[in-house]
Amino acid sequence: MEDVTVDSGPIAPRRGRPPVSDGQRQRQRLDISRHAVRLFAEQGVAATSGEQIARAAGVSERTLWRCFPSKEGCVEPLLTQSIEAFRTVLYAWPPGVDLTEHLRTSYRPALDPSSGGDAEAVLTVIRLTRDEPALRAVYLVLRERAEGTFAEVLAERAGGSADLLGIRMRAATMSAVLKVATDDLARAVAGEGVTPEALRRHREQLADALSLVTRGL
Repeated sequence: MEDVTVDSGPIAPRRGRPPVSDGQRQRQRLDISRHAVRLFAEQGVAATSGEQIARAAGVSERTLWRCFPSKEGCVEPLLTQSIEAFRTVLYAWPPGVDLTEHLRTSYRPALDPSSGGDAEAVLTVIRLTRDEPALRAVYLVLRERAEGTFAEVLAERAGGSADLLGIRMRAATMSAVLKVATDDLARAVAGEGVTPEALRRHREQLADALSLVTRGL
């Protein structure tokens, strides 16, 4: 008996939107974050709804909640920028070079307007974390997550394990130093904008404090 091939006709075009790439998703999250921070600054976190954030960002509420678990979580992409700037320079720390000198010459915080990006928005949300407990909680979680990266770099320099208590304590201290220095800069330039002199002081304070953390490595 011969096999019979049945022609089912032309394949129907795929319906619905094309899949969103990781890059598109990250850009969408960042755009939502910008609008959320602006609304939080203008009217406070409690008075701002997810619906308002979605409308300002030009997305549906469904999209908003798919990107973020809560309205407070919308600030995460901008807060992450301040941490990523330090993580980047830490990864680029050359062997044989003191971290203090490396930071003084290479560290460009996300709060630096000349670096482009969202410097003013990052400053705004960092200042908001001082008086908005829900935003501060997001900020602290992000900084705690970053400690793992700091521990890896410190462990590599020490020739040990990132799980060692001494390494983890240094990484936690490094994270705390970065937070205090960044918070201090954000408050110091409120209403004035970031100046080259303010950034120089920020780098110097950070470098001096972290020299104690890395001493002995």
